[in-house]
Amino acid sequence: QVQLVESGGGLVQAGGSLRLSCAASGSILSFNNMGWYRQAPGKQRELVAVVESGGNTEFADSVKGRFTISRDIAKNTVILQMNSLRPEDTAVYYCNGERRGLEFWGKGTLVTVSS
Repeated sequence: QVQLVESGGGLVQAGGSLRLSCAASGSILSFNNMGWYRQAPGKQRELVAVVESGGNTEFADSVKGRFTISRDIAKNTVILQMNSLRPEDTAVYYCNGERRGLEFWGKGTLVTVSS
C-alpha cells in the first residue's frame, strides 16, 4: 500500500521560508508525477507544484519564483522549498502522487503565514 507522509509545516512570519518534505513508502520513480497541492479554508484544493518522472516541473502562477520542487530519489522524498512566504500561502499542504491512473494523497501538513 502506497503511503505519502508530509512533514515540515508550521508557523512562519511573512517573508520567511519553510521546507516541506513528502516521504513515499516506495520508489518515487514509480510515480508518473509527484506534487504538492494546498487547500486554504473555504477554498478548493489547488495545485502548487509538480515534478514529472523525467524531472520537468510546473508551478502555479502564484508561487513562481518563490517555491521550488525537487526530489531526493535515494530517500524517496519530494521537497517543496517555500521562500518569501505570504499570508495568502496559508493552507494545508498535501503531497500527491499519480501512478498508473491512480492518485495517492498524504494527510497534509498545515502552513500558517502570519502578517
